Parts: sequence; structure tokens; C-alpha cells
Amino acid sequence: MAKGDPNKPKGKMSAYAFFVQTCREAHKKKNPEVSVNFAEFSKKCSERWTTMPGKEKSKFLFCSEFRPKIKSTNPGISIGDVAKKLGEMWNNLNDSEKQPYITKAAKLKEKYEKDVADYKSKGKFDGAKGPAKVARKKVLDESYKESESSAKKKRVTKE
Repeated sequence: MAKGDPNKPKGKMSAYAFFVQTCREAHKKKNPEVSVNFAEFSKKCSERWTTMPGKEKSKFLFCSEFRPKIKSTNPGISIGDVAKKLGEMWNNLNDSEKQPYITKAAKLKEKYEKDVADYKSKGKFDGAKGPAKVARKKVLDESYKESESSAKKKRVTKE
């Protein structure tokens, strides 16, 4: 069962999201019968993305900008045909036309590296969405001890 409205328009995809999508499509074509372990697949995509040079990433930034335009001018076009058109458009650009995307990719890589360094400098559990398991266990242990001690007090007062 799907969550939410299936007709709701999706938000803008990042260059990385397009990269992961193309990786997934390539994996499906090579291995259509093999199911994908999402965590492992995501980790491998992330490793490939971080080691990818800025020039390669710039292709995905270009695609993220022009994909909606191609889809709107060609309704009903398949994903593969969109990719082919984007590839043709990218290959027809000269170096000066590609430069803004290359620059943007370099800036995104710098920002990512800075964010990772900031995250690592804060410590393992800083900025986490929820309490760590250890902290949660401690709270549960304390509440158990409190309920246990109140039960003892009730027994003592009854006797």
C-alpha cells in the first residue's frame, strides 16, 4: 500500500538522486531477477559518487536541470529515451557551456566534504534524530528501578 497521494508531484531531484537512479536502472538491466539490498546498494553508490571526479558529476547536474524540460515537451517519453536525449545534449555542448555545471559540481563536492568533516568533529551521537540505544536503555532501567522500589514500598506498608 502506497503512502500519500500517488498523483502528488515529486520535489526537485538532486544530481546525486539522478546518479543513484541511473545506477539502479543499470543494475536492473544487468540483473533483472536479482533483488537489491537497499543498504548495500546505497553504500556502493555513495562510494562511487564520492570518488567520482567533478567533471563526471557535472553531467548529473546538467540532467537535473534539463530532465523536467524534456519531459514537459515530450509527455509520455520513456526514461531511457529521456536519458538518450540528455546524453546527446550533453555531448553537443562545448567546454565553455559545460563549465557552469563543472563549477557547480566542484562546489557541491567541497560542501559535502565540509559537512562530513563537521559531522565527524561533533562526535558519534551529536545531531542524531533520536536518543542512542544506550541512553534509551538507561532511561528504561531507571524507570524499572523506580517502579520496583515503589512496589517494595507498597509491600512494606501493607505488612
